[in-house]
Amino acid sequence: MASSTADIAIIGGGIIGMSIAFQTARRSSLQVVVLEKAGGLGEGSTGASSAITRQRYTRNEMVELVRDSNRVFQNWSEYTGLSNPRASNHPIGVLWSLGDDQAAVAADASRLRSYGIKVAALGPADLTDRYPHINPCNHPFSLEAEHHECNTAGHFLLEEDAGYFEATSALEDLAVAAKREGVDLLMNSEVVGIGQSGGRVTGVTLSGGDRIDAGIVVNAAGPWCNKVNALAGVEQPWKLVPTRIAVGHRPIPPDMVGSFPAVADPLGGVYFRPEAGGQQVIFGSTLEEDEMEAVDPDALNRLAEQSFVHSKVQGLHHRLPELPFKGLLGGMCGLYTVNRVDVHPIVGMSDLDGFFLVNGFSGHGFKEAPMIGAQCAQLFTGESADFDTAVPIGFFALDRQPLLTDQLNVLA
Repeated sequence: MASSTADIAIIGGGIIGMSIAFQTARRSSLQVVVLEKAGGLGEGSTGASSAITRQRYTRNEMVELVRDSNRVFQNWSEYTGLSNPRASNHPIGVLWSLGDDQAAVAADASRLRSYGIKVAALGPADLTDRYPHINPCNHPFSLEAEHHECNTAGHFLLEEDAGYFEATSALEDLAVAAKREGVDLLMNSEVVGIGQSGGRVTGVTLSGGDRIDAGIVVNAAGPWCNKVNALAGVEQPWKLVPTRIAVGHRPIPPDMVGSFPAVADPLGGVYFRPEAGGQQVIFGSTLEEDEMEAVDPDALNRLAEQSFVHSKVQGLHHRLPELPFKGLLGGMCGLYTVNRVDVHPIVGMSDLDGFFLVNGFSGHGFKEAPMIGAQCAQLFTGESADFDTAVPIGFFALDRQPLLTDQLNVLA
């Protein structure tokens, strides 16, 4: 059994753990090690993320935080220090179809503009002028309804400076940048023990028997976070549920390529965006009832049920009525961790001194990751850097009151 030392051991090499590692290393000389149980990057939540960079949230603190993350995505090469990064930003816009009237959309647009976000309030004619393939219906759509008659008088909110990023490529870029800054990344390194003495964490033990002594241990294990907390004997008051989520995809005909933004459509229970260079559209659910608890994250069935794909594709076609009903329908499943209390993450030190929890992102983790990394790095190092956020880490504290939102789902 070998033994080594580090200042900070981060459990989990997804976008959250890697962001914490990079942000810490870029502003300090602390020795950071990232421990990833899988054999490749992006095999957990990050690889299945749709990575839509929307900035509209119920809570203004979230608007500010994700706006700051979006600035990172817009300046990715500068942020990572990579002259030729793998990941690219796609600022195609994010369109919201919420069923709101003109006054409510205008008020929401004004709120977002006050945070420096570029938005437009669109009436039905405006929407058709910009995106002729999108149906401006303002009536809720459901397969269970006996009849649906479109009311093409909807009002919509468009985030013009948002879109989507490339999740797995972003993670690979961060790994390169982090290692350049001195971070050690250990793959196939499952943590099976958390050392502690006198109420303080002392390090971790890996499945092969090796030990890493560290005064700070960060649980960024995503859907495996509860298992890691159990190893440490740590209890916390939030209900963090590993959750299986499905995403479908179908081809886009050439005449529709580049013709629509990412769309958040809770009226139809669906979200979607282009993928694969505009040759496909990927789509998923905005409904809590479509989220399925994953009792064992290691036994994930990655194939989406055809019943799910066929039900969601109806909502997709309602919003994109010119999309042909032909071509292969596919789907896959990934995992994320839902905080069933308020769908916001918990970030902070546990009752075990030096053992930090960064868990429960509820499908929002990718777009929050750069600023979560910045918050943790500021806490660990006491140093600020460019691309930081003014949102305090205490906003996500373990002992906070639940954060009130309009809805407890992925669009909170």
